[in-house]
Amino acid sequence: MVSTKTVVAAALLASTSNAFVAPNVGSVRSTTTSLNAIRRGGRGPRGPVRQTEYKPPMNDEINHSEVRVNVATKDGKDEPLGILSKADALAKAKELGGLDLILINDNSDPPVCKIVDYSKYRYAQEKKRKEKAKNSKATEIKEVKMSYKIGDHDYTVRLKAATKFIKQGNRVKATVQFRGREIQHDKLGFELLDRLADDLEDMANMEGKPRREGRTIGAILSPTPEVVKAINDAKRKKEKDKKKAKAESLAKRDADIAAGAVAAEQEEEKIIGGVLDGIDLDDDDDDFDDDDDMDASLDELLGSSKATDDLFA
Repeated sequence: MVSTKTVVAAALLASTSNAFVAPNVGSVRSTTTSLNAIRRGGRGPRGPVRQTEYKPPMNDEINHSEVRVNVATKDGKDEPLGILSKADALAKAKELGGLDLILINDNSDPPVCKIVDYSKYRYAQEKKRKEKAKNSKATEIKEVKMSYKIGDHDYTVRLKAATKFIKQGNRVKATVQFRGREIQHDKLGFELLDRLADDLEDMANMEGKPRREGRTIGAILSPTPEVVKAINDAKRKKEKDKKKAKAESLAKRDADIAAGAVAAEQEEEKIIGGVLDGIDLDDDDDDFDDDDDMDASLDELLGSSKATDDLFA
């Protein structure tokens, strides 16, 4: 006979096998693929993101009934035309040679517009932006790393490097590094940074106090206003000398062109004078004298009579 325990165990096994559902292999693969795509950065567009250029409202895109209008002159200045209606401003722009009416300041009351060729306006704005970016370029932060037990020679090398960076107008991050249990000598690191600041006090100031970050102690040294002024003066002088050299080069080129034109004119006059010298302007008088001699010879040969005179008259 089969025992009751055996029957119950068989029934439980059958119910468990019927309840088991095999996993969906496709679903597992899809989930794995999605996770891998997320780890790789998603499925977004590859390559650099394109930045859309800002284009100010112009002409019919302006949604104001009245505007304050300025017009660009040939010398680069703006001539105010006063407050005009949108229709009058557009008509004025068309009258001045098919120019554009560009909205310059939308927050003003009334808004400010400018009559100018958009291509020239765009070029001028781009030139100003580049010039501003060049003059207001953010200074870089250079780093000088040291150990708290640095030798005199190595310290001199770090000091020269920091001096070079400061004279270039850059900020310097001085860092003292520790290894393992050396961090317990952090007081020596603070003293080393104070020593570096004292050696550079003529050209740099320490921004705040040295700070401890993990196993390092760092401080930021920035150029003094006198150093920054000297650097800016040197840059302006360099730009001025460059413009002066360019102007002198253009003036020299114009002078060479003018001298070449004068030399060519003189050579042309010389050639024309030589041709005129080869022409004998007294040949006509000689021809008249030959005609008279010929008439005299005929008179001697034929004799002078009324018939011959009538014949050769």
